[in-house]
Amino acid sequence: MEILSNSTSTIPTFLLTGIPGLESVHAWISIPFCCLYAIALSGNSMILFVISTQQTLHEPMYYFLSMMSATDLGLTVSTMSTTLAILWFNAREISLDTCIIQMFFLHGFTVMESGVLVAMAFDRYMAICYPLRYTTILTNSRIIQMSLLIIIRNIALIVPLLLLIKHLYFCKANVLSHSYCYHPDVIKLACSDTRANSIFGLIGLSLTTGIDIPCIVLSYILIIRSVLSIASPEERHKAFSTCVSHIGAVTIFYIPMMTLSLVHRYGQSAPKVVHSMMANIYLLLPPVLNPVIYSVKTKQIRRVILRLLITK
Repeated sequence: MEILSNSTSTIPTFLLTGIPGLESVHAWISIPFCCLYAIALSGNSMILFVISTQQTLHEPMYYFLSMMSATDLGLTVSTMSTTLAILWFNAREISLDTCIIQMFFLHGFTVMESGVLVAMAFDRYMAICYPLRYTTILTNSRIIQMSLLIIIRNIALIVPLLLLIKHLYFCKANVLSHSYCYHPDVIKLACSDTRANSIFGLIGLSLTTGIDIPCIVLSYILIIRSVLSIASPEERHKAFSTCVSHIGAVTIFYIPMMTLSLVHRYGQSAPKVVHSMMANIYLLLPPVLNPVIYSVKTKQIRRVILRLLITK
């Protein structure tokens, strides 16, 4: 049965969506998806392995990078099972409880990655603007405190948001727009009042993206002001080059996220395939490209990876 109705069911069941209009070639479409998942899993695992085993990389910048690789792994794993199940077996059904669990990890790792990007911006600010105080401020205990703060913020914002969904009533065709459960997509299908969900979602967005993006922008304004005061062009170039990888990570994380939000809010008339592709780009782009960017642009990591590959 293509469309499930929950009018007689006490436990809502949803139908996930693969690539609309291309169902007959889902098996072929799964090949590039598998390649991207393999790149994301192997690339981020390699970054974590290199940083954990190389004593020379036990520095604040690389600790934050390992946190980002861990969140990218979490993002990849949280959606990989449902996406590949649809493409391989057309297994589209998902219960509300399973949906909520997936949203916890999906939105949780997204919020965590946003927090890690802020921490990395602060790291670059301290390294460039206050190099002599860098190691005394960003101590191991301070990094642990920042990590705990990111996790606590994540739980405090995500858990209440998802618990509110348990009180919603779903009475119509529950066909989701993506191959995974996405909070705005789920509450859009509810028949009961969703104002509390929308308000809390807006508060959560304000306390994450609404704070994180201005903090990153402010960090780079201060970094640019500090770098421009350096007399030597070579030193200016060296200082800016240490930020290139982070700027790339920020770009590939926030632009797809904001684009997907705009498509959900204002793109109702857009073809369903556009919604689907944007949803997959939003989650696949950062985990796939972040290891590539940091491996190419960070000399210390590139050197270690090449040494490991050559010795094998």
